[in-house]
Parts: sequence; C-alpha cells; structure tokens
Amino acid sequence: MFQIATPPRRAVLGGMLAGGLLASSHGPALAQRDYGPGAPPLRYPDPDVLVLNPRRFRAKLGNAAIRRVHTGMGWAEGPAWHATGRFLIFSDIPNDECLRLIEEDRHVARRFRSPSGFANGNTFDREGRQIAMRHRHRDVVRYEPNGDVTVLAARGPDGEFNAPNDGVVHPGDGSIWFTDPGYGALMDYEGQRHETGSPRPFIKEAVYRIDAQSGAVTKVADQPFKPNGLCFSPDYRILYVADTGSSHYPEARNVVWAFDVDGASLRNPRVFVDMTLDGKSGLADGIRCDTEGNLWSSAGWVGEGYDGVHVFAPDGERVGQIRLPEICSNLCFGGTRRNILFMTASQSLYMLPVEARGAHFC
Repeated sequence: MFQIATPPRRAVLGGMLAGGLLASSHGPALAQRDYGPGAPPLRYPDPDVLVLNPRRFRAKLGNAAIRRVHTGMGWAEGPAWHATGRFLIFSDIPNDECLRLIEEDRHVARRFRSPSGFANGNTFDREGRQIAMRHRHRDVVRYEPNGDVTVLAARGPDGEFNAPNDGVVHPGDGSIWFTDPGYGALMDYEGQRHETGSPRPFIKEAVYRIDAQSGAVTKVADQPFKPNGLCFSPDYRILYVADTGSSHYPEARNVVWAFDVDGASLRNPRVFVDMTLDGKSGLADGIRCDTEGNLWSSAGWVGEGYDGVHVFAPDGERVGQIRLPEICSNLCFGGTRRNILFMTASQSLYMLPVEARGAHFC
C-alpha cells in the first residue's frame, strides 16, 4: 500500500537513566536480531529501546526486552486490552479473523472471532463489550453478551462509510469516536474495491462520533487527509488523530493532529507532531497516551532504524524510540497494571514491559 524506503541507521542520544542504566546509542542491526523460539538471551538493557531525552523519557526498564509473542499473520492490527477478562484481542485483517492473547500464559488463540468482517480496529465500551471497525461491511459494530451483533453506524451525514478503521470510547458519556480513511475499500481481498479501480474513497475521509444515547452519527473533523489511529489525552480534553494521507495524496504530510474536545465536537485543529526523523518521514498509525501525557505512536514504511514506536512528550518533542524489525501498525497498553506495551507489526505481535502506564486500557 505504501512506498518503503530504507534510511541510514540513526545516531541517537545516550544518557543515564534513573538507576544508573545507560541508554544504548547503537544496538545490533535489526535484520540480525533473532526473535524466534530458542533465540539466545539478549543482554540488558535492550539496545532497541532508545532514550532520546533521558530527562523526559523514563519509561525504559533496564531488565526488560522486546519479545515477539506471535507471528504468521497477514497484517496485524487493532490491539485492545480487556481489563476484566485479562486478555488482548487483535485483528489479522487479510485472514478475516480476530485473535486473542491470554495474560496468564501469553498464549495466542486463533479465531477468537471468525469471520470478523475484515475488522481493523477494536476497542471495548464501559460494559466490556467489543466494538469493531469492519472493512468488509463498512460499519462499526458492537458484539453483545448473548452473541448478537449490533450495527452502531453504517453511514454518516455524507453517505455510506468508506471503511471504518480505528475507534475509542469516551468514558464520560459512552460516545464512540472513530476514523474512516478508506483503506479497506481499496483492497481486493476485502471485497470492496471501486468498480472503476479508483484509489480514492467513496466519501471524504473524516472523523466521526456516535452518541451513546441517541445513536446519532456526526462528522467532527475532516482536516486530516486520511485520519487513521486516534486516542484521547489522559484528561480527555484532547483528541489526537494520525494522518496517513501521504499514501494516496502527494501533498499530505506525515503528521499527528491534535483537536480540543468541546463536548460532542472538536475545535482548534493543529499539527501536534511531524513524523520526520533525520530527513526520513514515515507514517504514524495507531497511537496511545500514557498517564503522563506522552504520546506513543506506531511508525513505519521507512525501514531499519525508523520502523517501530516513537514516543513524544506532551509538547511534541520526540523523547524515545522502540525499533522493530517489521512495520508497526498499532499499539496499546495492557496487563493488570497497564504497563505492558503490545505492538502489532505486520505479521507479528510484540510486547515490552515499560516503566509507564497507559492512560486508558484500550
């Protein structure tokens, strides 16, 4: 879907972490790191967790390593943590299924939900019900405890959606906010390609809100070229939205937007961060905030030394990086204490304990 370029390896800032651990400036080449079963032990601290500003990025643990817990998927997406059930769900979109990882033994069970409607993003509402953004049906649905499927939204004020992508729930009023960038509508294996073969979506890409009481669907923002991942700040006063419009619009920039949340609407649209690093610019996709207001963003489609997760302070400074050997699509915090970072990356699911707590479970 995207053009991939490979940058030179980044020289990063070193520094002392709390506890006296040094941040590594050069780790092993990602292509040489073995994540497979029986791989040799990795010397701590993990060289692929980079501290760019040691005074502001305090999330690195000295005795934790990036671990690949599952692989073999077509394109992994949409991780969401169920706090009561203590499990993670995530999507394998090309294989039309939703998978589950159990916290107790980190076992991944295939086909938690199959078929999934080529679902991309997942989240849970205040009652613990799964909400999925489905590409095949171009809708947002909720799975009920009795097995029923409730369609929450299939069209907005401009018509039927392109292919809802990612969503979050506001705990205050139960509203659901989601993006509709249109990627699923462009892929043959999801069965919705335009008859004309056009790479552009059915309607203008936008961000939407579903009212929990009335079910009304309103368009709240369309400034991003292709709004993709989204998340709230810890206090729910800001909605961050990743823009992946450069995949189809040459004039688009690889940025993350910030909007002030004003009740049921958004105002004051602005660019929060630009994803450019050392002259190379990749795409932010899934994003999540920790309790300190730092934004953790998946990053990819550039190559070694860039792809993985980039961490930004509340003022937009890039303060940390997690390098992965695959293109990272999405992420979320999970585990009993919300201190396990789960990362879906192309064919695999990775996890990393961090010295940070997610602001929200999913």
